[in-house]
Amino acid sequence: MTKTEAGSLLPPRPPLRIWPAWLVLLAGAAAIIIVRLREALTFQQKNMTSMGIVLGVFALLLIWWTCFSRARWRLRLGVTLGVLGALGLGAGIFRIKGVSGDLVPILVLRWEKTDRAAPATAPAAAALPAVDTRARADFPQFLGPDRTGVLAGPALDPDWAARPPRELWRRKVGAGWSGFAIAGPRAITQEQDGPRELVVCYDLASGRVLWTHGDAARYDNPIGGEGPRATPTIVGDRVFTLGSTGRLNALDLATGRVLWTRDLIADTGATMPEWGYAGSPLVLDDRVIVSAGGKADQSLLALRAATGERIWASGTAAAGYGSPFVATLAGRRQILAYNHRRITAHDAADGAVLWEYPWGRGYPHVAVPVIAGDNRVVFSAGYGVGSELLEIKAAPGGGLAAERVWQSLKLKAKLANPVARDGFIYGLDDGMLTCLDLRDGAQKWKEGRHGHGQSLLVDDLFLLMAEDGELLLLKPTPEGPGELRRHRVFSSKTWNPLALAGDLLVVRNDLEAVCLRLPLASAAK
Repeated sequence: MTKTEAGSLLPPRPPLRIWPAWLVLLAGAAAIIIVRLREALTFQQKNMTSMGIVLGVFALLLIWWTCFSRARWRLRLGVTLGVLGALGLGAGIFRIKGVSGDLVPILVLRWEKTDRAAPATAPAAAALPAVDTRARADFPQFLGPDRTGVLAGPALDPDWAARPPRELWRRKVGAGWSGFAIAGPRAITQEQDGPRELVVCYDLASGRVLWTHGDAARYDNPIGGEGPRATPTIVGDRVFTLGSTGRLNALDLATGRVLWTRDLIADTGATMPEWGYAGSPLVLDDRVIVSAGGKADQSLLALRAATGERIWASGTAAAGYGSPFVATLAGRRQILAYNHRRITAHDAADGAVLWEYPWGRGYPHVAVPVIAGDNRVVFSAGYGVGSELLEIKAAPGGGLAAERVWQSLKLKAKLANPVARDGFIYGLDDGMLTCLDLRDGAQKWKEGRHGHGQSLLVDDLFLLMAEDGELLLLKPTPEGPGELRRHRVFSSKTWNPLALAGDLLVVRNDLEAVCLRLPLASAAK
């Protein structure tokens, strides 16, 4: 018994009721283990479910402590109010700046700003020899000259330990997931600057701004982020760009002057894709091909490159997020388009639909197709969809038909674009590098968690920009990834595609752009 000041006796205070807290913790731990072991769930689904369980456990523990713990009421209320106050303080200090490719929220300080107009930085003039950008091959569009992410040279020196990449310049840029297109001395990308979407032309050698073009347009989403998504396409003396809200521009390469412009939504009655327009324009012969997703047979558009005049429109599917891709399959030159819930192939001459194939579960699919022979093509997507090898064959009536050869969940390319070499396909499977045999889809290996970055295959060397901003050099074979070296470039989320013009690698994310000079094998001799 306990004695009060008045001398009366009170029954002893009951001990803390601990068992409900242990029960909640054990149940939460067991639930997370079960979720992580379920092969049917994608890595992103596992993360989201696990975070939901953690939040649920936290809420139940707070309720237990406040209402059922048997602690003194002053202590209960003090701890509860302290926890709630800490959460409020955290919400006042931090904000969510998008998510990782695995849907994990990224926290930044609320007052953090991005100054797009910050001056370029570069080493002292004597530190590096002069850069002659005229002697380098162009990288004129998304994933390179063939839009495959595979380049035949230059011959890179793999010994980064002795001769690491050297930084030519680094500068802040506006938000967006666009990559660079490079022609001669010009490197062009798309950025967000407040209420305007910009097309910005930089000097390849120095990072100095040569010209900008701006449109009153802005896309922002807490998950998908802010700014334009597509990469410019350079052909001859023109630049073709597609903004996140559907503004298609043809600009003069030298000055940025507008030659013509079209609004895909106004022209076709399309509904803007949930995550904004992301498909880079494809220039084929004298026409610009864009995936508009318009109504009344206006899914895919072909416009005259010189004037913007419509040549043909075809297809009924809503727009997806992949870039139009040209290939010759089963003897027919065709344009492959990722659309909402289907893949559509159009005749390159008149846009007629040659074949369609149901695809995906309604989630975004982004990665370009991988050609696997004269009549075979691989498609891959994340969110548990996986990969399929399709064989394209002649069909009655003069059209074509797609038939599945194999299907695999061992390669789920969510944001990154797989590449093929010597009968094997290499890519990021939900963030882990993997290799599949193109003959049957069998997985040869799967190693390393790199997140949802981007890559280029240069001869037999694989440049992989991990999602956390680290650049990896690998020499993958069917026996293993063959990692050679790592080089830190950024310290924040990097989803943007790479661009390589000769030995100059131009990379960016939604904060910075960097030009690296890669060592060449010829210089090492």
